[in-house]
Amino acid sequence: MIFFPATLTELFELQQLHPDARFMAGGTDLLVSLRHAPQHERTIIGLERVDELRRIDEQPDNGVSIGAAVTFSSITGNRLLKARYPLLTQAAATVGGPAIRTMASIGGNIVTASPAADSLPALYLLDARLELRCATGNRTVAIDEFVLGPRRTMLQPGEIISRIILPPAATWDLQLFEKIGRRKSLAIAVASLAAMLRLADDGSVLEARFAWGSVGPTVLRCPGAEAVLINKPLSEATLQDAAALVQQAVQPIDDIRATADYRRTVAGNLLFRLVA
Repeated sequence: MIFFPATLTELFELQQLHPDARFMAGGTDLLVSLRHAPQHERTIIGLERVDELRRIDEQPDNGVSIGAAVTFSSITGNRLLKARYPLLTQAAATVGGPAIRTMASIGGNIVTASPAADSLPALYLLDARLELRCATGNRTVAIDEFVLGPRRTMLQPGEIISRIILPPAATWDLQLFEKIGRRKSLAIAVASLAAMLRLADDGSVLEARFAWGSVGPTVLRCPGAEAVLINKPLSEATLQDAAALVQQAVQPIDDIRATADYRRTVAGNLLFRLVA
């Protein structure tokens, strides 16, 4: 059984009538997981017709709000996001293939809380906050607090992500998202890197922010790798020092896509894409 409410009020009314129902936006992950689920677990409340959840809006403080049901194809094609948050649009462009990006939502990617989720490293660096709503109210949390571990979040029963809130865009000289998979498209990340750098006129690093995906239980930051670059030229020699610190900090696992040792090596080597 599936319901398609048109408003948030209707959505939460349905949720109270069907407390065991699952919320679904694009369904690219949920429908796969429900394929072999018992019949009583297959009641779904779709979010895709709730206009409020499908909007990308500029905020009064010049930040941007992205509805949780906004698809990755909408993100990659949005001029405002391209201009202000290119790191996010780069990451969105790597999700699945064109057909999946047309269906998959950013809220679903976050809620799944996969260590390999493509949007998470970028959202961590952008200091995204999540608006969580339920029938009785709402709350706002930082994304790095929301994700607790693999497939684990602080979302409570009956609660949804309604919006992803990005603060006013800062000026960065370099924003880069890189992803390594076993193929060029439709790939789950073996390792990914989101990077933002601010450079001085002489090319030395004034500020660096890095976040890695798929090399730990959730997104991994490495403050040591960021700090070692400060006031130094952005060069292979400098990045070598940072890469060594990253390889010590990551917590990868062996799985069917790659070994832990391979992931550890790749996590450090991804930094060299900054000067490639």
